[in-house]
Amino acid sequence: MRRTDRPQAGWFVLEHFEAASGNPLAAYIFIRWNRSTMRGKAKTISLPRRLICDLMRASIDVPFVSLSRSLDIRPLQEARAGAMAPAGWAAIFVKAFALVAKDEPVLRTVYAKWPWPSLYELPKSVALVAVARVEAGEECVLPQRIASPETMALAAVEAEIRRAKTAPIDDIPMFRKIMRATRLPLPLRRLSWAIGLNFGRQRGNWFGSFAVSSVAAYGGGELHPITPGPFIVSYGVVGPDQTIHVVIRWDHRVTDAAPIARVLTRLEQVLNTEIAAELRAADPKPIRAVRT
Repeated sequence: MRRTDRPQAGWFVLEHFEAASGNPLAAYIFIRWNRSTMRGKAKTISLPRRLICDLMRASIDVPFVSLSRSLDIRPLQEARAGAMAPAGWAAIFVKAFALVAKDEPVLRTVYAKWPWPSLYELPKSVALVAVARVEAGEECVLPQRIASPETMALAAVEAEIRRAKTAPIDDIPMFRKIMRATRLPLPLRRLSWAIGLNFGRQRGNWFGSFAVSSVAAYGGGELHPITPGPFIVSYGVVGPDQTIHVVIRWDHRVTDAAPIARVLTRLEQVLNTEIAAELRAADPKPIRAVRT
């Protein structure tokens, strides 16, 4: 018998041997495993990664649309430059968006399915901030919950975010709560997510009224994240022209584009007035006397 060349197909190698007599009816085929195939290894999905899997499953059916704009923040930049220890951008956008939402009830509104489809207006803003951490050698993202940030000092909002980056998971109430749910068996986990997603009050407790997420600390880029919550704000790095690119994604069942366009205009105003004023008053850099 002689062996004829045949291409590899999928996971298998097809070998065709013809009988020495050349009779095609005597030919036969057999399949053997392709020993040259690369073999990796299965890895267990960690709890933080399982949380992201559940989060993506909960977010995939939300009809998100987005609007982006470059905001001129020159006055805010001047205020930050004059502060001894200026708040980070995440804290700034959390408080600024919450201040806008105080006068815009639609920014505190969520879509709820149970007991029947409805819009549910929350009495106050609840922010979820995506916090990058390293747990057991794995990079992960966990959501830190900040209730009523519009009533908090900017330094207090910054302290909450910094604590979420460095404190053990068990020391952060939101982390403990969400990790406890993530440890549940799949049927119970699905049930807990269904309750959190579909009742208006619980949706606010679990997923907040808005979220803030950005990769500006890692070099920027226009991020379009998804979340079960109705609004998510993302921002880039400050450009040479003192502008910052901001993206708002929102649940189209809650509102339309025109109100969000107005929100971006109002957000720029709040950043350059109320937030800038707080930065100037909080911790100004000392002015050195110049000898003449």
